[in-house]
Amino acid sequence: MRNLVVLLLLAIPFHHALSQSRGDVLISEVLFNPIPGGSDYVELYNASGDTVAVGNLRLAKMDDGSIAKLFPIADSGWILPHDYLVVTTDAAFVGANYVVRHPAKMLEVKSMPSYNDASGCVVVCKVDSTVLDRFDYHEKMHSSLLRDREGVALERRSFQAATQDASNWYSAASTAGYGTPTYANSQNHELLFLDGDFVVAVPILSPDGDGYNDLMDITYSLERCDMTADVRIFDAAGHLVRHLLRGALIGCSGDIVWDGTSDNGSRSPRGKYVVVIEAYNADGIKQIWRKTISLVRN
Repeated sequence: MRNLVVLLLLAIPFHHALSQSRGDVLISEVLFNPIPGGSDYVELYNASGDTVAVGNLRLAKMDDGSIAKLFPIADSGWILPHDYLVVTTDAAFVGANYVVRHPAKMLEVKSMPSYNDASGCVVVCKVDSTVLDRFDYHEKMHSSLLRDREGVALERRSFQAATQDASNWYSAASTAGYGTPTYANSQNHELLFLDGDFVVAVPILSPDGDGYNDLMDITYSLERCDMTADVRIFDAAGHLVRHLLRGALIGCSGDIVWDGTSDNGSRSPRGKYVVVIEAYNADGIKQIWRKTISLVRN
């Protein structure tokens, strides 16, 4: 599959090639710790409404916070709006170890940046070194339930949330084969907002790594943007289990995530839990919100 042209559409005008700006092309998924003998991969997502010329994209190696080397992806080809492209040095390995639903969206390159197994930086930029997206990853972003992180990709949960927000990344689900190259992420979660309130879309948490309700998401959209919040989770007996936020400025809207662990890192047992959010500001305005959820385990 070397030098495979991805989604080559010669009829698409070239004027899109240099028009991308930061946020148009986003990092969607990263495999930085493959199984022995395997290869890293980086999945990119075209978040814009225009086609993106692959020939204008580069993966960048960073050194002391600056771009040290650019790695071309392809001379030609396109990524359609709201579509994916996977870059790797060994397409055969990726195809043999993960479900690749769209092989034409995977591109094998001769070389790409080396990504450290513990932590590192993934950068996608234009040929002129303009950074389109950057992701500073760490192995601790993986699920605490994983015994072995080798071969498990980190997936972005929302293209609306910031790339550098650690809560916006999670381990690919076991039921998806620990990676979803070329298609939508198994842990995908686009924010649901309801005006003036906090919302738990699904009040059931099942943190077992299978991609089904592995995380509990509390989303919110508030009338005021100057609110500070404490977010605590109590068990059915009233004991504090997790203090998710302490005096955090939460802004107008966002997403608060619980993975089912306690403050000491242990797995919380099955049962009923109460989420309590106290939001307040300097003017004395205060809002208290409570929600009962269920934690289940197989």
